[in-house]
Amino acid sequence: MYPEPARHAPAERAVTIHQPTPITPATVAPAPLVPVQPGTIPAVASIVLPDGRIVTGYAISPVQPEPVVAKPPVSRGAVNIALGGVGFLAVCGGLLMLTAFITALTALITQLITLAAVIFGGWIAVQVFSTRGHSGGSTVNIRKAIFKRNHFHG
Repeated sequence: MYPEPARHAPAERAVTIHQPTPITPATVAPAPLVPVQPGTIPAVASIVLPDGRIVTGYAISPVQPEPVVAKPPVSRGAVNIALGGVGFLAVCGGLLMLTAFITALTALITQLITLAAVIFGGWIAVQVFSTRGHSGGSTVNIRKAIFKRNHFHG
């Protein structure tokens, strides 16, 4: 069902490392002498690649980056002041929201009290000014009333 795994040589034998061979000055024809100031042009280097090609070029020294200037560490006091400022602003925002909530709650309670007073006051006004008959009380004619022994007899 599955193909047999392919057998490979060990990894050490599979990799062939080719090192370039530098050309010795004896095998290269001497270049004509050209008057140059020392230090302005680097020395020419030639190497032979594994396939036989010859590469000639200047040896370039790697560019050294400028050293990074270390930043001074931030003091603990500055960090504490910054964190304190952030905390203070958070507390101020929380207090502002709390006062807004308390103000809104006070307005709601005031409106509920006013509503209750209007409803209750209206009910009292209806009771006082209604023209329904006084079925609960009795009308007494004062002129015919009799007082005996400081008691009223109607």
